[in-house]
Amino acid sequence: MSAVGTDGDARGERAAAAPGGGLAEAYLDATLHLLARQREQEAESGRIGTAAALIADTVAAGGRLFAFGAGHSSLLAQDLVYRAGGLALVNLLPVPGARGVESPATLGSALEHVEGLATAVLDTSPVTAGDLLLVISLSGRNTLPVEMALEARARGLRTLGVTSLAYVEATTARHASGTRLVDHCDAVLDTGVPVGDAQLTAEGIDAPFAPVSTPVTSALLHAVFAAAAGELARRGAEVPLLRSGNVDGGIEWNERVFATYGDRIFYR
Repeated sequence: MSAVGTDGDARGERAAAAPGGGLAEAYLDATLHLLARQREQEAESGRIGTAAALIADTVAAGGRLFAFGAGHSSLLAQDLVYRAGGLALVNLLPVPGARGVESPATLGSALEHVEGLATAVLDTSPVTAGDLLLVISLSGRNTLPVEMALEARARGLRTLGVTSLAYVEATTARHASGTRLVDHCDAVLDTGVPVGDAQLTAEGIDAPFAPVSTPVTSALLHAVFAAAAGELARRGAEVPLLRSGNVDGGIEWNERVFATYGDRIFYR
């Protein structure tokens, strides 16, 4: 069996005798390729630095951080919340029915096309002017993430979009205005994930498979927050980080952080 990346690069030949025809190696190669390309492109564009400064500005000014995504993008938003080694101030902005992969899983996809849902979510959330909303959407084309960013900006929030710019040229916008997530953000992070997400094709398998958006986007997000922590430290500001509760003293450390920043934390 031969594994071939969707970008046309042959992969897996050297491991053809391995179980699965070398497809596991091919997937890891595809992921590493995208991460390497991501590093090169971001170094040239400065997008990571811009996003990190936006986060640091919000934290230093006393603002709160919120993360939103629907479906699998929600899993990436959740990964930033209450995370050992992560900023303690990141809160999930949840949308019932679209938080990860709930049952029925297709409901989350359907809710991404409902107009007015973002307004209702923001109306009943603790967000306020001066806060920052991070909106994660691989395609950046569906109604819910577009309206979430649009409405957040109208309320005086800073907005940070995380999406793949490849979708801008390859797909049509689904919001009634014809706009996309990138049109309503103060800063945008490009994941560089190709349209369709799946990275591999192989003989005997009818459809492309092996999605890569999760590891690539997760690495990008944690890179940005690492840079934000460094920027806060450079400014001489306190960096409100959480520690693992499985490390001696970690629970006590976190309790002190919660006590100090309790007015900016909503997941407790």
